[in-house]
Amino acid sequence: MTPPSAGELRMVDVFVGGPRGGNPVPFVPHASSLTSQEMQSIARSTGHESAFVLPPSTPAADWRLRFFVPQHEMEMCGHATVGTLWALRQWGQWRTSTARIETLSGLVDVEWDAATSRVWISQPAVEAEALTPEACRRVATVLGLSAGHVPAMINARTSRVKTLVQMPDVAALNALQPNFLAMEALCDSIGSTGLYPYALAAEGGEVAAGHPVVAARQFPKSSGYPEDAATGIAAAALWGQLAATGVINTGSRKAPIVCTVRQGDVMGRPSAIEVRARFGTNGATEGCWLSGQVVWGGPQ
Repeated sequence: MTPPSAGELRMVDVFVGGPRGGNPVPFVPHASSLTSQEMQSIARSTGHESAFVLPPSTPAADWRLRFFVPQHEMEMCGHATVGTLWALRQWGQWRTSTARIETLSGLVDVEWDAATSRVWISQPAVEAEALTPEACRRVATVLGLSAGHVPAMINARTSRVKTLVQMPDVAALNALQPNFLAMEALCDSIGSTGLYPYALAAEGGEVAAGHPVVAARQFPKSSGYPEDAATGIAAAALWGQLAATGVINTGSRKAPIVCTVRQGDVMGRPSAIEVRARFGTNGATEGCWLSGQVVWGGPQ
C-alpha cells in the first residue's frame, strides 16, 4: 500500500463486525501543514470523525492525534486511534510492539497484536455516577420510553461522559426512535456527550460466560449526525461499569476475557468492539484495552 503524501486524506473502516460494517475514519497521516479550520472543514465535508497525525509536543509520545467531528474538535476518539495506528503499521511507519499517543484527553498506550494483526489502545478506569430520578425521566422521554418503565441510568466516563441506559433486550434496543431534536439540550442538562443504551446479548439470547456480548447504540450530543456506528470510548465506559458491578467477568492477567460490544446493526453498519481488562503488575484492573478489525475504506 503506497504511503500518502503530506496533507493527503485516506480512509479506513474500524471495528468491522460484518459486511459493509464498521465506522469510517477519514484521516490525514501527515497533517502538520493543516490549520485547525482546515481539519474542521475536512471532518464536516466527510461527515465522520476524522483524525490528524502530528508530531508530538512531548518526548513521552510517538505521535500526536487531533480528532474532529463535523461540529467540533474532540478530546479523544477510540476508533479513529485504532484505525490510524493500524494504517501506520501497514505502511511500516510504526514498527515497534508498543507506542504512545498524545491526545487532548491525555496519553494513550498502544499495543500491536501480531497474531491477529490488530491494534489495542488503552483507556483509564471508569468513573461513574447515577442520574437522579428526574434526569432519568428526561432521558426516557427523549428515547421514547414508556413513562412506567424508566430504568436506572449511569453517567460513565473513561475519556468522555456517556449515559448508559440498560434496555430489557436487544429487540427493545433496536426499536428505539429517539427525539434527535431534543438530544443536545438533554445531554447538556445531564452533563453527557451522548446516550448509550445497551442490552446484554449473545447467541441464543444469553450472555456467554466465556465471551460476553453486549449490544449498544450511540446517540451523540452534537456531533453532526444522529447515530454512531461504533464508539470505542462509550464501549470502554460501558465495559468498565459492567465489570465494576460484576455483570461480566474480566478473567485474569494470564487469561483475560474479551467482551464484544456490538453496535451499528440498526444502521446497516455492523460493528464489533472488543474490550478486555488492562491488568497492572499486581493483577489489579487498571482500565481496559480496546480493539477490533480494521480494513481499508474508499479508493486506495
